Amino acid sequence: MGKHVLIHRKSSLQQDYKIRAKLKKKKINFGYLSILLLALSLLLWFIYKSTLEQKNIASPIEVIINSGHDEAKLISAPREFLPNYPNFHPPLVVPEKPIQIIEFTIKKGDTLEVLFEENKLNIGDLAEITAIKASEKYIKFLMPGDIITIEHDKGRVISLTRDLDINKTLFIQKLNSRYESSFIKRNINIKKRYGYGQIKTSLFESAIDNGLSDRLIMNLSEILAWDIDFVFDIRVNDDFYVLFEEIWQDNKFVTEGKIIAIEFNNNGRTIQAIRYTNKNGESNYFTPEGKSMRKAFVRAPLDFTRVSSNFNPNRKHPILNTIRAHRGVDYAASKGTKIKASGDGKVIFKGVKSGYGNVIILQHGENITTLYAHMSKFAAKIRVGQRVKQNQVIGFVGSSGLATAPHLHYEYRINGIHQNPRTVKLPKAAPIDAVFRQDFEERAYSIMRELMQFKETQNPSIVFTNN
Repeated sequence: MGKHVLIHRKSSLQQDYKIRAKLKKKKINFGYLSILLLALSLLLWFIYKSTLEQKNIASPIEVIINSGHDEAKLISAPREFLPNYPNFHPPLVVPEKPIQIIEFTIKKGDTLEVLFEENKLNIGDLAEITAIKASEKYIKFLMPGDIITIEHDKGRVISLTRDLDINKTLFIQKLNSRYESSFIKRNINIKKRYGYGQIKTSLFESAIDNGLSDRLIMNLSEILAWDIDFVFDIRVNDDFYVLFEEIWQDNKFVTEGKIIAIEFNNNGRTIQAIRYTNKNGESNYFTPEGKSMRKAFVRAPLDFTRVSSNFNPNRKHPILNTIRAHRGVDYAASKGTKIKASGDGKVIFKGVKSGYGNVIILQHGENITTLYAHMSKFAAKIRVGQRVKQNQVIGFVGSSGLATAPHLHYEYRINGIHQNPRTVKLPKAAPIDAVFRQDFEERAYSIMRELMQFKETQNPSIVFTNN
């Protein structure tokens, strides 16, 4: 009998279940993949949209619409432009040309008419500006060095400015189709400064070495000109101390102001001067004792460079080669240097006088005359019989007559007799008025005390500010 083998057949149900289970597992994996692809698609879409929006965003453009009323409306142009029009660009805003500014420094012979034409400014505007009565004289009469500032739009004048002095400015501007002028007050700050100098070669070089300006030294020499001849009298190691004003505006240095006090030590003598302004507004320089620094005559009647010949009765004439008394002083200077009247007087002679060349003679009171020779030319409007003031320009240095080089020959005569202009005793002006004596003495004491305190320090860099 054969053997029977039992064979276990897999259940179809179990087999079907595995197959279906495998199929179901595959479907779940495909679902995850679909979700992932969908998320990536959404992310890419958002990135694309964001980039597209940024490209189409435009800067806001403000547009002024005049609706016919006094007030204009301000609106904004759309911030976005449609992407359907790739060639469309927002309108370009062209900036307006700024107002132009021109600054003129007036030179000799300049007129505003010529300057307007050269710079293509409207001449009609100038006519309107010069027609303003309140400022007419400040526009028509200009001096070399004056500064005129003009604002204009394509040649049409908007405003014109001229500084009249350190405190006052003329301002003309166009308002409501017409020009109007006004005066602007400029605030200044006055500081006190101390200066010192010791002479080694010249007064000017000593000033420069100590940080002082030529202008300050010229003012100093004018104050002391009645007592010191700055050619003959100056010696090596002479020194000076000076208290003066500095003028500042908008925290910027502008210029030196008035000299308040001076001490000049010259060849063993000390000369002091104080500026005093009385209650009537009159200012002059006096010694600390109240004597006037001003005298009837100055020692040197010009801005000299050097002296070529001293007072010498036995001098040999350089051209005639003979002994001829030299009864005056020769001041060598460049041709054209201004010659000033040494004192108040009247012109009694103007013309050519033999070897003297071009000459002017002034009469001072009853018994004093001064003579100025070898001039290149006379000052305009100087006439015989005319009265002149001390330091008024009467002529210019030259070499007319028997002169070897440009210089001024100056003579001083009393009752027709020649005197040495350098040493003759000069009449003094009146001292401080008794009415102001007490006020002067109080101020003089305070000022000289300040100067002496500085002198003790001998430090010219100290600066004090007025409060």
